[in-house]
Amino acid sequence: MSLSEADVKLLSDSITKHFPNQHAIDDDFSDECAALSQVFILSDFVCRVAKQFSAQFSAGFYTLINTPNKQQDYYALCKKAAEDSTNELELDTAIRTIRQVQMSLVACADLLELQSIETSMRKVSSLADALIYHTYRWHYHKLAYRYGYPITTEGKKQHLQLMAMGKLGGQELNFSSDIDLIFAYPSVGETNHPRKPIENQVFFIKLAQKLINALDKINQFGQVYRVDMRLRPLGESGPLVIPFSAFENYYQEQGREWERFAMQKMRIINESEEENKAFAQELYAIVKPFVYRKYLDFTAIDSIREMKTLIEKEVRRKQIKQNIKLGKGGIREIEFFVQSLQLIHAGRHPACQQKSLIDALEALKSAAFIDAPDYSRLREHYLSLRKIEQYLQIFDDAQTQTLPQSEINQARLTRLLKKQNYQQCVEEIERIMDDVHTLFKYVIATPDEQDTPAADIQTMYHDLWLLQLVENEQITILSTVLCEAHSRVLINALNNFKEKVNKSSLSENAQRSLARLIPVLLAELCESEQGSFSNKVTGIFKIITTILGRTTYIDLLEQSIDARQRLIQLCEKSTWLATQIAHFPMLLDELLHPSYLSPDTRSLEEVKHTYKADLRQFLLRVSKEDDEAQMDALRQFKHIHQLRIAAADVSDTISINKVSDHLTVLAEVIIEEVVLQAWQHTSGKFGHPKLDSIDESFAIVGYGKLGGYELSYGSDLDIVCLYNAKRDDSTDHSGTRNPISNQQFFVKLVQRISHLCITQTYQGILYEIDLRLRPSGNSGLLISHINSFEEYQQSEAWTWEHQALVRARVIYGNGSIQTAFERIRHQVLCQARDTQKLAKDIYDMREKMRTHLDKTSKHHVDIKQTRGGIVDIEFGVQFLVLLYASEFPALAKWSDNLRILEEVKLAGLYPNDAIDSLKSCFLNLRNIGHKLQLDEKETNELSENLREILSSVEQNSPMFSLVESLKLGNVESV
Repeated sequence: MSLSEADVKLLSDSITKHFPNQHAIDDDFSDECAALSQVFILSDFVCRVAKQFSAQFSAGFYTLINTPNKQQDYYALCKKAAEDSTNELELDTAIRTIRQVQMSLVACADLLELQSIETSMRKVSSLADALIYHTYRWHYHKLAYRYGYPITTEGKKQHLQLMAMGKLGGQELNFSSDIDLIFAYPSVGETNHPRKPIENQVFFIKLAQKLINALDKINQFGQVYRVDMRLRPLGESGPLVIPFSAFENYYQEQGREWERFAMQKMRIINESEEENKAFAQELYAIVKPFVYRKYLDFTAIDSIREMKTLIEKEVRRKQIKQNIKLGKGGIREIEFFVQSLQLIHAGRHPACQQKSLIDALEALKSAAFIDAPDYSRLREHYLSLRKIEQYLQIFDDAQTQTLPQSEINQARLTRLLKKQNYQQCVEEIERIMDDVHTLFKYVIATPDEQDTPAADIQTMYHDLWLLQLVENEQITILSTVLCEAHSRVLINALNNFKEKVNKSSLSENAQRSLARLIPVLLAELCESEQGSFSNKVTGIFKIITTILGRTTYIDLLEQSIDARQRLIQLCEKSTWLATQIAHFPMLLDELLHPSYLSPDTRSLEEVKHTYKADLRQFLLRVSKEDDEAQMDALRQFKHIHQLRIAAADVSDTISINKVSDHLTVLAEVIIEEVVLQAWQHTSGKFGHPKLDSIDESFAIVGYGKLGGYELSYGSDLDIVCLYNAKRDDSTDHSGTRNPISNQQFFVKLVQRISHLCITQTYQGILYEIDLRLRPSGNSGLLISHINSFEEYQQSEAWTWEHQALVRARVIYGNGSIQTAFERIRHQVLCQARDTQKLAKDIYDMREKMRTHLDKTSKHHVDIKQTRGGIVDIEFGVQFLVLLYASEFPALAKWSDNLRILEEVKLAGLYPNDAIDSLKSCFLNLRNIGHKLQLDEKETNELSENLREILSSVEQNSPMFSLVESLKLGNVESV
């Protein structure tokens, strides 16, 4: 397409409309008219500015045409505008007017070929510097008038360091570019306001916000610049301004390789200000050693290679075409080529430490790091592409580097590049970019480079991790392997994790390990959408987050596919397991030796014996004199074995009965060790009581789930402590020990046991201990003499305490004290009872519990407390024991529900089919309960299967027979 003469005439005739003040132009107005026609044809942006700011534009255009070599003093122009502004609105209007008019004049000079592209870039950059600097100065003094000037400890005024990054830093800003800035200030302290000083940090934050707002906001006069602050330390999550000390620490400890590239171009806009020169030099001195090494920096080659691969991946994945910046052979590849050579060599060759790409190219050629032909090709290609970029953006002041799709812009570019047609423009640009890409590909050779769609598919997980993508791009990548709902779950978890990684202070090695692991994990997470996809994704990222700084564990997972697969499976089936591993990463070692995958055929006694032996070996690692290490060792031992049990549980290599059995004997073994450690500590402090042996004089009685071999994950331990020794006898008192009575000794012993269990250490607590079932509850002593316990049970205990006794057994203690407890328990349970009173007491207690504890809602069920739940089965069993044990003493033999039900069945006290149904329901409900705990949930969704279980319990539990009988006033009918 070519522009018609009618179009040219139309625009020429409109000049009088654009220039109402024609008298400002001399008699050669026809020359200006022709020039204006040309720029109006070529730029919608210039047309708009000419209309909106006609007086300023016409005067500036006249000067441009008649004295094209005259340099505009942007600094003086912006300074006067700032000085003439009495408020923010006036300043905002002035700087926007200057920006629009001066940029339109730069555009005119480019379109009329009155300047080179190098001159144009310098002008655009100089104008940006002047606008930023004088806007900053205006707000700096206004804030200082209100709050005082920020000062150092020596009383010197401080300034915000305005760090220009990217093309602005290199003074090669493109026409419609964003500006990348970073802010820092010299030191913490306060402003020098005589009455109400504020912290320097607060002052500079206010100043930075004012500056950004002044430049970035859009009003009727447009916008000065889009301001991008994402290059600052920690990116968008980092503070807006930081002191030099924090700035230095960040780049010393956390600076990434890409930030070295970014900092190569860092330039302080206000460095020449007299009172800021020393501070600016101090900041440069901080940045320089981070960017440039004093040796040939070939250690950076891996990082350069990775960044080069990222660039190529992004181009391939996004199918970037006809983009002269991001496409193959575009401006970015030239920038990367030059900056890579600088990064490697400029540490030893300071002349190469240039911020401008053109200057850097010249320095690299002079130092023989690039040969003359390549230098010439790159320089020529760079300037050609920058000139084309300038034209594309001048058309409508749009930030674009993509070749035009509209016919008018294609025609404009054809005219500016002096080609016969648009196709010739495209061919010329492609030739330039192909040549650049050839150089770029070989700047750092990447092994096994592929450039095919298959390679894109194989590396999509690397892209997800390494590239900065928007959500829609991420969903598109995952669409081939996941449904949209699961894609969003994974993307949300991944993006949250990336944010945490960016905030962390990872070493380079840790970053590299993570870069190897995450793409592999992403691929394996996406392999299957079966099971709980959300659980496994959430669990995996929760765990990886906690081990970020532990390269050993990152490497373990990266190198062991089996460990990764097991971890994914465990996370999928149990959020509790994921949480445990996240809290205690040393459990990851267990994934290397997964004994839980083999069916466990051992008897309970064999399991207990193994646990004892394992614990003995485990404790040999720590000193017996180190109480804290002993406590942590016990907790680690518990975590490790609970993990094994839970892993076997979710892997279905162990039955629900055995899960509880194992958890219960694990608790018994640990409690036995706790008693021994507590005894040593207490006797070491107060002497030994006069006893034949510890375990025959002291007992711990387990109640509830502990007593009934029904412990689950995270269960409390309900215990009662008993002793059998003369109360008034004293401990021995050798050395400097103070003797105390036996009763006092045992109270302190229980206190120590409780301390060892419930103290929160780095490894968590051991067990929550509940002592409220002791005689007289919270108002009673922590420990009872065996005789007092007997008296209380025989004469003072409530019915509910006798119910509790049904599920009680000695978990620590032997000989006479164990025999005495079992005798007391048997006698109490076998007492003849008043049926009416027993029934009413049990019924009232059950209803009270249901009222206060049941968490059942419309769609979710508390399987423990709901009607037909676990407690209804337990209360029914306890009712039968307390009702019939006087006639059938075998009912008092066991403390677990299943064996008691079996005894009820053998005694013929309840229908066999009802007993079998209750046992089945009890196991099913416990299994559901375990799964809820593994998913860290309190209630279960009311499924049809669960509804049937609860209904079956209602039909068969003695609790509901009892209720009906109480309503009829005939309890004996039960």
